[in-house]
Amino acid sequence: MMNRQTITCWILCLVAWHPTGIRAADDGVFSEVVLPVFQQSCVKCHGRDGKVKGKVDLLRIEGTADLVSDLEHLETIIDVIDEHEMPPEKEPELKPGVREQLVLELRKLLHAGASAEKGFAPTPIRRMNRFQYNNAVVDLLKLKVVVFPLPEKMMRDRSGYFRPETGKMPGQLVVSSRQLGKSALIEPRLAGVGPFPQDLRAEHGFDNRGDHLTLSPMLMEAFFKLSRRIVQSSNFDKRTVGIWQEFFVPPGKEEKMESEVRERLRVFLGRAFRRPVEKGLLESYVGYVMGQLKSGKEFSGAMKEVVSAVLASPQFLYLYDKPSEAGEAELLDGYELASRLSFFLWGSIPDEKLLELAGSGKLVEPEVLAGEVRRMLLDRKLKRFCDSFPAQWLQLERIISSLPDETIYRDFYYAPPNYRTSMDMMMEPLLLFETVLIENRSILEFIDSDYTYRTPRLRKWHGEPTKERLGGPVTLNFKRQPVSDKRHGGVITNAAVMTMTSGPDETKPITRGAWIAGVIFNDPPEPPPADVPPLEQQKEGTENLTMRERFAAHRERADCAGCHAQLDPLGF
Repeated sequence: MMNRQTITCWILCLVAWHPTGIRAADDGVFSEVVLPVFQQSCVKCHGRDGKVKGKVDLLRIEGTADLVSDLEHLETIIDVIDEHEMPPEKEPELKPGVREQLVLELRKLLHAGASAEKGFAPTPIRRMNRFQYNNAVVDLLKLKVVVFPLPEKMMRDRSGYFRPETGKMPGQLVVSSRQLGKSALIEPRLAGVGPFPQDLRAEHGFDNRGDHLTLSPMLMEAFFKLSRRIVQSSNFDKRTVGIWQEFFVPPGKEEKMESEVRERLRVFLGRAFRRPVEKGLLESYVGYVMGQLKSGKEFSGAMKEVVSAVLASPQFLYLYDKPSEAGEAELLDGYELASRLSFFLWGSIPDEKLLELAGSGKLVEPEVLAGEVRRMLLDRKLKRFCDSFPAQWLQLERIISSLPDETIYRDFYYAPPNYRTSMDMMMEPLLLFETVLIENRSILEFIDSDYTYRTPRLRKWHGEPTKERLGGPVTLNFKRQPVSDKRHGGVITNAAVMTMTSGPDETKPITRGAWIAGVIFNDPPEPPPADVPPLEQQKEGTENLTMRERFAAHRERADCAGCHAQLDPLGF
């Protein structure tokens, strides 16, 4: 294991070997402060007389530009010097005041370099969330089952209604929900494979924020164990794996074994890593498979080992762009563009056509790119976008915890164990979203639509006459119907939003106003002051006041008026 000093020497070596692209200050600081310390305390072991410990030659650092060429490494150097870890214990200490001055000047260089880098193009990097991981594994292996059940998929298509290629949503359809029912338990999946923990939502309700999708050592181990369970599943075979014949079945001719393994892995790794695999990496995988075969392992078993390694590889788990070589904003290359498109619209890796266009350089051409977007929007994998975005955007999972008072709203609960009309309500805005998307309708219909989808139970709940059977707790039969009441169309005033922004026994206009401010206008309010008493305690004799009159008390306080003047009208 490398200690901190060795790591620092390695970092210094990298700094010395990389020519500058930034000049944060003149070389006076280097010649007057940094260089004397290097010459007195460092180059004895790192450069003088050809002696280069840790392969670090400090004599090759010629100025400040070399120091600020990698600011992260420079920051580590500062920390090690500041914590008295350099020079090492066996070497003479720095003279009093020298260390402090050196650290001070290096910090100035660090800040100057950081200011100069403000215009640099960022290189985003994040791992897949578990929804994307499931989809990517399914597409990579062409699985005929899902990898594991996903409760975040709120709506399941039970009638095959989702056909974007038709440009039309049907008048009747059947769906179910894992959130409030057990229908997902019968969804075909790999036996014995469970998901890793659900990714936490960021501030605005989405689970794909890069700074939230970290990879701790514990989660890295979970990914490795998951990859093992996938290939070791009892039904991971030719019945469920679409690439079984082309990838796991041994080639016919023994003498062509290595070349066939190489070609299979070249294609497989290219798809898994979303770009052509480097020769050295490819040969490492080939060598591993051949070693397994020579040790007596059967062919399919050796290839399963490779698949397991790939599914736990950072090159598969992480989504990233190549860093800019010039240190300036640059256009994405075709492979990066293909990944962004596929993970946005399909929640998964690019397909063969996207990668082929990326490799030929044609994907970045405007006409080709527009054609691919249209193709992807007509593909049934677009359902994955509908499975993730609208529910998170509208924060519909909040309705799961909505529990109206059973004595007041007895009809809300209709079947044990605790089945409630929430499930019907939750599907309505999701079906509206899919209709706007598939039929390419106006985005204004999210605010006000003259149609909606309802089950017999929802129609009864809205007071509409219906003679239809209300249905059971597992599958829901929706019908498209016109809406004449302006209070019912769109995603803002539907039953789901009205219910999840209410309390057990009454409506909550302020909660609803905060939801609209955050979800619709992307401008969530600040948290309320800690010393605000409950509404009932702010004024005596409020029992005969209307809801609007009671809530007017919020605007009487100067510290509340600023927010409530905006939230109250939205909520009401």
